[in-house]
Amino acid sequence: MSRKVVITGMGIYSCLGTGLEEVKDSLWNGKSGIIYDPERKAMGYRSALTGYVPEPDLKNVLSRTQRVFMPTHAAYAYVATDQALKQAGIDADFMENNPVGILYGGDSTAEPTYQAISTVLEKGDTVRAGSGAIFKSMNSTVTMNLSCLYKLRGINMTVSAACASGSHAIGLGYLLIKDGLQDCVICGGAQEINRYVVASFDGIGAFSVRENEPSKASRPFDRDRDGLVPSGGAATLVLESEESALKRGANIIAEVVGYGFSSNGDHISTPNVDGPAQSLENCFRNSGIDPSQIGYVNAHATSTVVGDKNEALAIARVFGKNTPFVTSTKSQTGHEMWMAGASEAIYSILMMKNGFIAPNLNFDNPDADTALLNIPSKRVETKFDMFLSNSFGFGGTNSTLIIKNY
Repeated sequence: MSRKVVITGMGIYSCLGTGLEEVKDSLWNGKSGIIYDPERKAMGYRSALTGYVPEPDLKNVLSRTQRVFMPTHAAYAYVATDQALKQAGIDADFMENNPVGILYGGDSTAEPTYQAISTVLEKGDTVRAGSGAIFKSMNSTVTMNLSCLYKLRGINMTVSAACASGSHAIGLGYLLIKDGLQDCVICGGAQEINRYVVASFDGIGAFSVRENEPSKASRPFDRDRDGLVPSGGAATLVLESEESALKRGANIIAEVVGYGFSSNGDHISTPNVDGPAQSLENCFRNSGIDPSQIGYVNAHATSTVVGDKNEALAIARVFGKNTPFVTSTKSQTGHEMWMAGASEAIYSILMMKNGFIAPNLNFDNPDADTALLNIPSKRVETKFDMFLSNSFGFGGTNSTLIIKNY
């Protein structure tokens, strides 16, 4: 069995906005969501830059009993998922009568773990950590909470694959539906934003130190890039078989047509060229799509010196001299980490549906490698019907998606 896999709903809660329309406007206008956080500097951070995402107020939405098990990034995911399900036209009756699954990317729960352990150490009593601590601090907290809140009865799994987590979640959902094992899967990624989650990243000098100009700090592919900017939030896509979507009269947004993956089998933090190139090549081979059909590439490019260089070389190797437009929306958002693969799919779909490509902010000067790509520093108003999105993570995990207009 091989079925078409479509997207019928999307939801987003990010530093570019807390809904699809606001995010679309931010992409169109090249707005940056990056700020300076003085609390990080006081804590000892080398770089106090971060994407800013407000904490959602769910007091009038969920009961206290429901909220007590949810860390902040699970709340982000709840808001994004609620948006996506509403757009898809999926209600409680549908989820009760159909085994809807959930695959969500996530790879840290630093704040709830820190809070629980701190309470135990301060009070000298494990009971004082509270009944919700275990569920907040598990890596699977998002899928655990959402599957119970929505009474989901399909696959229920967290995908932990560093910064490729959200992309792999979509890819795995695509495979399950394509092969007839599920009809509908909620896919996405969530990333916590707090003082604790990325302190160790800061400690290894991974972040940009352009603290006096936050909006110019994230500069993927630019010659003068000096590190990434951490960010986060949550992004949800509802994947469904075309048959299921048509049967219930859903509005189909786009179609997932390709998923490729690879592992670098190399250094734990330094990416290479061969692994990412293999992920792209696998995606093209598995989908039957030719590189010439791609109108836009949303690059993983995080604004690190080696990472951007090697991805540029991988893209150039696979596409040859006729590369399509390539940008990294991380120039606006910073690196949304475990959520990035899911959010960047949504950003790209919003651009595809509205006929533009957001600018690669701060791309002032290419270097010898990034000059191989067609990177616009200004918004491009153009039609495209198919895009490719890359996501790569620590440990050498790589994921590539191809999505086309429906």
